[in-house]
Amino acid sequence: MARRKKGRDVDGVILLDKPLGLSSNHALQRVRRAFDARKAGHTGSLDPLATGLLPICLGEATKLSSYLLESDKHYRVTARLGYETTTGDAEGEMSRASDVDMPTGVALDTLLAGFVGPQQQIPPMYSALKVDGKPLYEYAREGQTIERAPRPITVHSVELVEAGDGRLTLDVAVSSGTYVRTLVEDIARAWGGCAHVAALRRTRVGPLGFERPMIDLEQIESAANEDPARLGNWLQPISSLIADWPRVRLDSEQTEAVLHGQRLRGDWEAGDTLVRLESDDGLLLGLGRCEIEGELRPKRLFARPQP
Repeated sequence: MARRKKGRDVDGVILLDKPLGLSSNHALQRVRRAFDARKAGHTGSLDPLATGLLPICLGEATKLSSYLLESDKHYRVTARLGYETTTGDAEGEMSRASDVDMPTGVALDTLLAGFVGPQQQIPPMYSALKVDGKPLYEYAREGQTIERAPRPITVHSVELVEAGDGRLTLDVAVSSGTYVRTLVEDIARAWGGCAHVAALRRTRVGPLGFERPMIDLEQIESAANEDPARLGNWLQPISSLIADWPRVRLDSEQTEAVLHGQRLRGDWEAGDTLVRLESDDGLLLGLGRCEIEGELRPKRLFARPQP
């Protein structure tokens, strides 16, 4: 008989402000322990040198974490100009240098605007992408360079925050799978220069980060030790993960059928669309898919319907 995981059933999302120097998995485990949660996961890791929004999914929210991996991300990035590094950030050794000055004014604005839109990006060697079952960063540490195919990405916006004193700070919104380190290198190369990421902070993940504030790990652990009842103040509803998804409200008979895994035929909008399924009293039941034939199919249901 399988051993039951320790902890309690806690359902919700923590908008963690991941601190500098901590791995995403380490941060995840510390939050899980603070909440004494049986299940926990996150919606996409941040490098140890990056800070900012790391949504931690607890309990039933873990069933949605994989869908947030494909969400758009927003970052504030500060690039140090003058040289590139082997890793694309401050951890690596200098690999290429240039003393070409960064353009200013309208010329810089025009250059940055040219990076907005769909494009192809070659993933960096220091990344977790796997080739023959082995992460690229392991090849890089062995001194090997593996040929990588370009991947489609979309840069939704690039906004200048500050420029000068050998640094360039930008606010960028990008699609899933975009490497900001590579984007920074490409921007500098466009004027004949070099750059690497000196600081990176994620500010939004999909619908998260627009309205609700992030919470520090130290605050969470302090509350867990001194006043555990306070932890609930930072637990966001699971519905916040899919706040921008289309909703399908079901009557009591349809709800019963869906909870038994049955498909529904009706006047659903035709297409191939993921939707959030709600009962007639407003409880979130899980995810469904409106298929091309107009049939509604339950896809991922919660063991505990959510408010």
